[in-house]
Amino acid sequence: MTMFAPAPALPVSDTDPFALDVLQDPLPFQADLRDAGPVVYLRRYDVFALGRHEQVHAALTDWQSFQSAAGVGLSNFRDETPWRPPSVLLEADPPHHDAPRAVLSKILGPRALQKLRASWIRDAEILVDQLLSNATEFDAVTDLAAAFPLRVFPDAVGISDAGRENLLPYGDHAFNAFGPVNSLVEKGAPRVAELMGWVNAQCARDALTGDGFGAQIWAAADRGDITYEQAPLVVRSLLTAGVDTTVNGLAAVLYAFATHPEQWARLRENRTLARTAFDEAVRWESPVQTFFRTATSDTEIGGTIIPDGKKILMFLGAANRDPRRWDNPDAFDLGRNPSGHVGYGMGLHQCVGQHVARLESEALLTALASRVESLEVAGPVRRHLNNTLRSWESVPVRVRLA
Repeated sequence: MTMFAPAPALPVSDTDPFALDVLQDPLPFQADLRDAGPVVYLRRYDVFALGRHEQVHAALTDWQSFQSAAGVGLSNFRDETPWRPPSVLLEADPPHHDAPRAVLSKILGPRALQKLRASWIRDAEILVDQLLSNATEFDAVTDLAAAFPLRVFPDAVGISDAGRENLLPYGDHAFNAFGPVNSLVEKGAPRVAELMGWVNAQCARDALTGDGFGAQIWAAADRGDITYEQAPLVVRSLLTAGVDTTVNGLAAVLYAFATHPEQWARLRENRTLARTAFDEAVRWESPVQTFFRTATSDTEIGGTIIPDGKKILMFLGAANRDPRRWDNPDAFDLGRNPSGHVGYGMGLHQCVGQHVARLESEALLTALASRVESLEVAGPVRRHLNNTLRSWESVPVRVRLA
């Protein structure tokens, strides 16, 4: 593949956004990217980077010009073989994307989730009560942000209890694989076959309970809404994108409250802010930091022509802190209207499971708000590095009970 020769006016960066030190703290690089211009050429990877909200939003909503079907990672499916069968949702465009998306949108829509609401709120209360009865210091990541989705979401999908510990490492590798083959990808490589085998087995019809999201996906195949070949891939998309992203979103909102006590007080005064809080945390922290697209023809964006077949790298995290779009973007603020953030993507490929994540967050935050007067960080926080996700390994917190 020939390297692109950037025009003299196009800003060029030699920084590696997937270097471990940048992943550890991406904010300085993202600020430099936004300041450099609407489009910046990343020489190391021969891709065009978008860091400003206007251009990221425009690219996300123009699937005709910037396709997902050539892969939403660095790998270009036009001339490279993907490491697993492509996602029928994330790595497909109309018309192939439409039927699976319609099926999942109905299954995961607000009306359908209303049936789960009471039980998830009860599950959150039980988890919080169990935790607080034993300790006022705990790890917000492992004890809450990971524990709650792993408790309720696999049940809702309809997979068995055995092997659920595979969900997070599988998702971790899937999101790492969207980036370059670096040490993070190599670290996960030895388990890929084992984890893929386990996940694929969970997507089979006879492995799923009769009343969950998975069974509803297979029923859609019976009706002819999707094909029988698509059904297990739609189930797989739930298990890939439905756990890690929510865990990191919950960790983000808990960390935000632990470091912004005045915002926690606001939530306790007005519990209806729980949903706003989650969206503001997704804007502020951007659990999904980046996604790639591929130009379908020579396409202009931000004053730069992206040649046909070249990759663009959209920095969702940078767009979500763009001062051109947000007042005081580095502040976590429940007084803000965070709608318009691109943390779930935007347009045709916007996260189909966002209502699920919001309900999980609302249940957990509401349970905590009625029992916890204040929370604060109680020790060193540790990041978990991933090529695509802004992840946490540990956020120790100390709470004062109400």
